[in-house]
Amino acid sequence: MEITHLFGLVGKTLSHSFSQRYFTGKFEKEGLPSYAYRNFELDSAEQVRPLVERYPNLCGLNVTIPYKKEVIPLLDALSEEAAEAGAVNVIAISRTDGGVFLKGYNTDTLGFDGALQVCLDSRDACFPQAGPAARALVLGTGGAAAAVQYVLRKRGMGVQFVSRSDCADWTYQSLTAGAMADFQVVVNATPLGTWPAMEACAPIPYEGIRPGTVCFDLVYNPPETAFMKRCARQQAVVSSGLAMLHGQAEAAWRIWNNLV
Repeated sequence: MEITHLFGLVGKTLSHSFSQRYFTGKFEKEGLPSYAYRNFELDSAEQVRPLVERYPNLCGLNVTIPYKKEVIPLLDALSEEAAEAGAVNVIAISRTDGGVFLKGYNTDTLGFDGALQVCLDSRDACFPQAGPAARALVLGTGGAAAAVQYVLRKRGMGVQFVSRSDCADWTYQSLTAGAMADFQVVVNATPLGTWPAMEACAPIPYEGIRPGTVCFDLVYNPPETAFMKRCARQQAVVSSGLAMLHGQAEAAWRIWNNLV
């Protein structure tokens, strides 16, 4: 059958991604046999627009590591959330006689916010509620971290970052167990621990994590990461990124449905 509506994922390395399987199953469930989803591994973000021009039936794209920030200058418009977060994970493609129009969105913010709320609802009441007194530590400074920061600050939390370089508030070498104890939310926004390198995790002082701390890993493959296991040993409330994945995917589908 001819593919009338094509969607896809762009990134550097996509063997770990669940998006193709997720949307292929969704199309089958909703009775859309002429819809398809493909992975497009690109050497650079600059290849996105040529890709769109090469496939005239391409209606929408998801964007993943490492192009969530790099793709922004190549787009014609941004949603409010994408502009404020400084990262894009969804592209809507409009075609007219005048050419192709690409608009970037950030549905990671919606997916993360919903999944985070579930964690906050289930945690112990030993820390301040999500407000000015609550503090969050984000591991990483890439596009995923930008979406996480947007949500946390919208919730009124103070946000700090840790990374390998000194451009963040902390480096992995300078972060101490005493400093870790001051955070009520810790989010791994790095790809560390993703299949197949599942034993990897960020080199933070896990012994400083207090019971009841919400420790959220954006990695969703495997469903229980090394980061989650080490945080759970400290009696933290842990979550993988799978619920976030589903939430952001459904939000992307709603965006694309306005165009097809």
